[in-house]
Amino acid sequence: MATKPPKGDPVQDAPQVAGPKHAAAGLPAVGHSLRISQRQMGLKRTALTLLRVNQKEGFDCPGCAWPEPEHRHTFEFCENGAKAVAEEATLRRVTPEFFAAHPVSDLATRSGYWLGQQGRLTHPMYLPEGGTHYEPVTWERAFDIVAEEIAALDSPDEALFYTSGRTSNEAAFLYQLFARELGTNNLPDCSNMCHESSGSALSQTIGIGKGSVLLEDLHKADLIIVAGQNPGTNHPRMLSALEQAKAGGAKIISVNPLPEAGMERFKNPQTAQGMLKGAALNDLFLQIRIGGDQALFRLLNKLILETEDAVDQAFVDEHTHGFEEFAAAARAADWDETLTATGLTRAEIEEALSLVLASQRTIVCWAMGLTQHKHSVPTIREVVNFLLLRGNIGRPGAGVCPVRGHSNVQGDRTMGIFERPAPAFLDALEKEFGFAPPREHGYDVVRAIEALRDGRAKVFFAMGGNFVSASPDTDVTEAAMRRARLTVHVSTKLNRSHAVTGARALILPTLGRTERDLQGGGEQFVTVEDSMGMVHASQGRLEPASTHLLSEPAIVARLARRVLGDASRTPWEEFEKDYATIRDRIARVIPGFEDFNARVAEPGGFALPHAPRDERRFPTATGKANFTAAPVEYPALPEGRLLLQTLRSHDQYNTTIYGLDDRYRGIKNGRRVVLVNPEDAAGLKLADGSYVDLVSEWKDGVERRAPGFRVVHYPTARGCAAAYYPETNVLVPLGATADTSNTPASKSVVVRLEQSATD
Repeated sequence: MATKPPKGDPVQDAPQVAGPKHAAAGLPAVGHSLRISQRQMGLKRTALTLLRVNQKEGFDCPGCAWPEPEHRHTFEFCENGAKAVAEEATLRRVTPEFFAAHPVSDLATRSGYWLGQQGRLTHPMYLPEGGTHYEPVTWERAFDIVAEEIAALDSPDEALFYTSGRTSNEAAFLYQLFARELGTNNLPDCSNMCHESSGSALSQTIGIGKGSVLLEDLHKADLIIVAGQNPGTNHPRMLSALEQAKAGGAKIISVNPLPEAGMERFKNPQTAQGMLKGAALNDLFLQIRIGGDQALFRLLNKLILETEDAVDQAFVDEHTHGFEEFAAAARAADWDETLTATGLTRAEIEEALSLVLASQRTIVCWAMGLTQHKHSVPTIREVVNFLLLRGNIGRPGAGVCPVRGHSNVQGDRTMGIFERPAPAFLDALEKEFGFAPPREHGYDVVRAIEALRDGRAKVFFAMGGNFVSASPDTDVTEAAMRRARLTVHVSTKLNRSHAVTGARALILPTLGRTERDLQGGGEQFVTVEDSMGMVHASQGRLEPASTHLLSEPAIVARLARRVLGDASRTPWEEFEKDYATIRDRIARVIPGFEDFNARVAEPGGFALPHAPRDERRFPTATGKANFTAAPVEYPALPEGRLLLQTLRSHDQYNTTIYGLDDRYRGIKNGRRVVLVNPEDAAGLKLADGSYVDLVSEWKDGVERRAPGFRVVHYPTARGCAAAYYPETNVLVPLGATADTSNTPASKSVVVRLEQSATD
């Protein structure tokens, strides 16, 4: 077995490894936040900027979508939030001189970490057909280029308009309006790759594809189940809410293939007690086998049904549909099959059941660990069954809590960024703006890649994000992007997508959340929606990184004017000048936003209506909450193989790499690692510190290989392995997706580990 890394990046490919930590945050988190912030922003800028993060008169953190409490601490941000802010407010700049010195061929060899560390983009840049370097271009010429390529299409459906979660409500509304006035519903977004399974399952069962709890519900809960989620790295401010829930008497069950430091102990950096001692969060850790969650909740449902007086029969009778079919399926759950699917013991499941039965108010939180499997939608439907059985939807301190990633990823969907819009939304657009929106469904992310690959799409326009790195089947995705006539990226910083281009390419630099947005109508603010349906304002104060930047609403408005021309009756110039006029239109189109400008002016914003939570009313086809029944599924694992989940390091947010350490897992100065249970490693003769290639196996027979990963013996669930994305996205087949939602199945990839070649 190879014992040294193959030739590559010596910094990233030869990590140092120590044991995992058993506590999160505390003084190390404070120190790391300040070091990175000062390195990127300098001392004065760090103080001025961080004190405004997530404040009522400040800007929304560009990191995760966790909600802010009513009473906010002076330092209302986490370590990863500080990193996100520092990278946006950095003093580093990527100028035209940088692009003159670095051909696209050179950028394509650089790591995502290196690209991101170069700093903020300052000028619109253009790569002409046959060109080797990006070159500066005026905004007017950039919009002309987009208009030329769109005009040359045979159909508007040959254009794709992708959206990242950081886009504001105002920009997202204009963006979908432009695409639909152009004539297409091709509006794939990052939700397609993360919580689409949640939306699909919740829409079917409770009638709204969003969570049903507010932040204060966590503080009132008796039991919180955190399944398939790592709050310590991905949503660190959630740990404060869990700590408060524990102080109020709540119990917490963590369900995860990996032990996570933040769920073991949280050292709250905002209190002296927290810094010194911290709080143990887990009451029970269920180290589940990857993909076994549906089987676990199915068996719990069987056991609830078999327990006298455990079912809230009054709620079931009055508010639900489909109980008998569900109950028949649940009663057929098999203990032996469940233990095989989950890797848990009977005693562990019985202990979980005792906590469930003792709780009158239960919340289930989840993230990508539940949403990115073939059977993700029935898994989440089984979670809903579990909550409905005991009346835990529409009750204070109880409900469903899908924890979204990017700030405003949920708001973008609310604003109409969706390839399958509801007829009522299109009707409202038509009434308000006087054009007939297209009714045929558009492409989601996976289908957009297929369309580019097959020549059915020719223009790709991305509002934020890093599409190439975020998408599955990296080689296929990159080849598809290179077939485009034009690729356009609205960005604040460099990323891999800028180096994987169509025949022509544009980089359009935009303002960040931290920056002042001054338009013809004066200083502007934007709005965002958090993971729990709260809408609030966000306003930056820093001077823009360059005088050549445009805001996202301004980019969309100017592009629409240039592409649609005089045929458009939409007041794009008015929208660019004053964002309040956009909010007035949102208020007339989207339910829940009535009197938008006045309500968002209130500090802290407002909650969107949620019928299941607010009224125990379920806007489904049956008019009730729907119990569902589906066969229990879990991934099969052939002999000599492991089940791989892709995940983030602690120095990472989605595809943005802040650093090369994963402090809580004991990884330093490297990312190409694969975490393997020591017993599995022994059976496969994989020594700790050896180097392997990860090779995924799928039914198409195509070999997908990620080379040069250091084996790390780690306490994962048996039969399971873990490695960071985007490096392992190459292993996820484009066709391996969740049923119904079409989300890439990135959390259950069958792999074999082969010896790496050495120099």
